[in-house]
This record gives sequence, structure tokens and C-alpha cells, in this order.
Amino acid sequence: MNEGKGWRVDGEAEGPRAAGTPEVQGEPEATDVTETADAPSAAAPSSEQLEAEVQRYKAQAEQHWQQFLHAAADLENYKKQAARAREDAVERTRRAMLTVILSVVDNIERALEYGGQSDAAASIIEGIRMTHRQILDLLANMGVRPFDTAGRLFDARYHEAVEVVAPTEHPTGTVVAEVQRGYLIGDEVLRPARVRVAREA
Repeated sequence: MNEGKGWRVDGEAEGPRAAGTPEVQGEPEATDVTETADAPSAAAPSSEQLEAEVQRYKAQAEQHWQQFLHAAADLENYKKQAARAREDAVERTRRAMLTVILSVVDNIERALEYGGQSDAAASIIEGIRMTHRQILDLLANMGVRPFDTAGRLFDARYHEAVEVVAPTEHPTGTVVAEVQRGYLIGDEVLRPARVRVAREA
């Protein structure tokens, strides 16, 4: 009997094989496989090149950001300087106008002083007095007000000495008389008072 001897159908003998081993018929066909794994690509940059590009773009972005910050700071400084220049110009003009008004007040005060000595000029004096009050009210609305000096100690911040007088009953350094009234604008001196000051004996 021929059982278990592994004969092929076509009559060719075949040696015994282990159970479960697949039968291989013929030689495997050769395939044309091109080895490409180790071939470098000309188009793909290396990781070092990519890192260099990233660093360059980061540096450019940082430079542009710093330029933007400087430009923004320059613009803000220009705005502040322009605002200060406008404020200074307005303040100078305001002070010049107020000084002119004060000159008018001085003249009216002199007219009141000398005109009050004549009864014939009573109506004129009253008109000047009314004008004087109106101007002082106008100045007060603008933040300008006179300050008293007589009997106070001389203070260079508020007073300008035009004369030093002989010893009197007033202590040394005391304002004896006011030659020209001083004015404040807010808390600052608009014009110092011109005064006579008692000197030491």
C-alpha cells in the first residue's frame, strides 16, 4: 500500500514533510525593488536648517516688535510734548492779558485815590469805582485775586522790596506800605506786591 509515503499526483516522488508545513510550489518570482531608504532627498532640509530658519524668523519678529514699540513710544511722547506746548502757549497768553488788565486796575486805583480829594468829581469817582469793582469781579472769575501785604513779614515769594525805610514801630523786615498790589492766580503768584520794608535800627 502507498499510504503515508507522500506521492505527488503526477507520479513524482516527494519526500515526507512535517505536518502543518505548507507546500511550496516552484521558486518565488524575483521582484525589482529599488533601495530608497538610505538615499538622501535633495528637496527636504535637515533639522539643523529648519531650526536655523526658525531662529532667524524669531529674531526678525522680535526686531520688528521692538521697532513698533519704539515708534509707539515716540508717538506718545510727541503727543505729550504737543499738549504741553499748547498748554504753555495758552498760559502765556492768559498771563499777558491778565497783566494788561492789572495795569488798568492800577490806573483806576490811582484815579480813585486822587479823585477822592475833590467833591466836584464825585460822579466821576463813582463811575470809576463801579468799573473797578467790575474788573475785580472779572479777575476773580478767572481765578485772580489780590493778597494783603501791610503789616506782614517780608516774603520774597510774594513781595518785591522797592524801598527800605527807617526804623518805625514795625519790627524789622515788616512790610510798612504797599506801593503796588500783588495778585495770585490760583495758589501761584501772578504778580508780586511791590512794598516798602522796615529796616533794622
